[in-house]
Amino acid sequence: MNLILDPLAWLILLPLLWATLAFVATDRYGPRLAIAGLVGQLLCAAMLAQDVASHGSIGHLAGGWAEPLGIRLFADGLSAVMLLLTQGVALALVLYARSYFSQATPPAFWTLTGFLIAGMNALFLSGDLFNLYVTLELVGLAAVGLVAAGGGAAQIAAALRYLLATLVGSGAYLFGVALIYGSYGTVSASLLGQLINAEAPIAVWLAAGLMLTGLLLKTALFPFHFWLPPAHGGAPAPVSALLSALVVKASFYLFLRLWLGPFAALTEAQPWLAQLPAALGASAILWGSWQAIRADRLKVLIAYSTVAQIGYLFLIFPLFGTGALALQAGILQVTAHGLAKAAMFIAAGTLIKVSGSERVLGVAGAAVHLPVTLFAFALAGVSLMGLPPSGGFLAKWLLIDAALDQGHEWIAGIAIAGGLLAGIYVFRVLRLAFRVTIADDEAAPLRPAAVLEWTALALAAASILLGLFAMPLINLLAGVTR
Repeated sequence: MNLILDPLAWLILLPLLWATLAFVATDRYGPRLAIAGLVGQLLCAAMLAQDVASHGSIGHLAGGWAEPLGIRLFADGLSAVMLLLTQGVALALVLYARSYFSQATPPAFWTLTGFLIAGMNALFLSGDLFNLYVTLELVGLAAVGLVAAGGGAAQIAAALRYLLATLVGSGAYLFGVALIYGSYGTVSASLLGQLINAEAPIAVWLAAGLMLTGLLLKTALFPFHFWLPPAHGGAPAPVSALLSALVVKASFYLFLRLWLGPFAALTEAQPWLAQLPAALGASAILWGSWQAIRADRLKVLIAYSTVAQIGYLFLIFPLFGTGALALQAGILQVTAHGLAKAAMFIAAGTLIKVSGSERVLGVAGAAVHLPVTLFAFALAGVSLMGLPPSGGFLAKWLLIDAALDQGHEWIAGIAIAGGLLAGIYVFRVLRLAFRVTIADDEAAPLRPAAVLEWTALALAAASILLGLFAMPLINLLAGVTR
């Protein structure tokens, strides 16, 4: 396809373009460039999804060079879903951030956001292991910069901790890529899927272990989650939403791709390996939920909820014997959580902005002053709990169905327990929000800008509607090959 008409290329070029322009423009034009660029990117992602639905998968060789020398861009249904989620959520968050930062925008916020999105888009479209490393580094460094943009001592400390995690994770991944290249002379994921088999040399097994462990660290799966609560809990609300809804999903996406692609022969030769991420996922659900229940700061509560919800993504790995069901459950969970958690973080940002308190107790009286924001928070909580008819319900239903079909009753039990624990910390916030004192009732309501409330509500509503209109997403995933 001609470069001018190729949505794969434009999904990478557009965010790089507006990020660069935002760097040289004034703060006044930064949000306008971001919004215009993301609208274009969303259209490109929709065009790409339509092409994938028609043809199954599409590819592009940059510069016309064939593999293994050329850079291969590749998209299938899984890529299309991740790209649609990324552009849609990012557009909503940029609209929110424009109003949230109306007084003072953190330095280079729009530029870093553009580079972050460009890195994620490139990651979802890359077809070789080294380019994936480059995209991981771009995403990680941009995310660290956004966390540090808060400017306070706590934010800088959280950013440094995040930087340590991302450098160690990326370093482990890169060392694994070097071992793979030394063994096979290529870093093409598609070629490696044909070359790697169960009799692979020990260096390849070591490479797989290093690369997958590095990605677990970047995904913040328990017990590698130490960096996530301070980073997500201390960053400005739009940044927290970007990190929780999208950034951790990028490294999970790559973990999933490697597991089902180049390393499929290894994991199938040793089926017990699939129990390891599932056991860590179960621990994440229980530990993250318990910490969310105990948290006294609202955004820290939501951050620990992310630790718990990430755990669900790793419960699917022992279940791939059910065919497409486990993959559908995992990607529905990615999508539902991305929408709901973005909504919850920016709703919390509005609650904190109005109340002036970051503590959970600060939401008292929100039912009077911020009913739309509180309703958005509640809808997002419905999806996190897995109540019908939300996208979270459908994802957990498919997960439980796949688990019972494969005889993994413990996975089904963990999924149900996680929903109940999520209910405890969500209803804890809602109960406090409806605690109205005489002072709350008589106080003049503080009204935030409408976009702060309605953006959160739109994202939360989308997480509910996903459960009712999930078939297009499921149909896209039908063409995904292992």
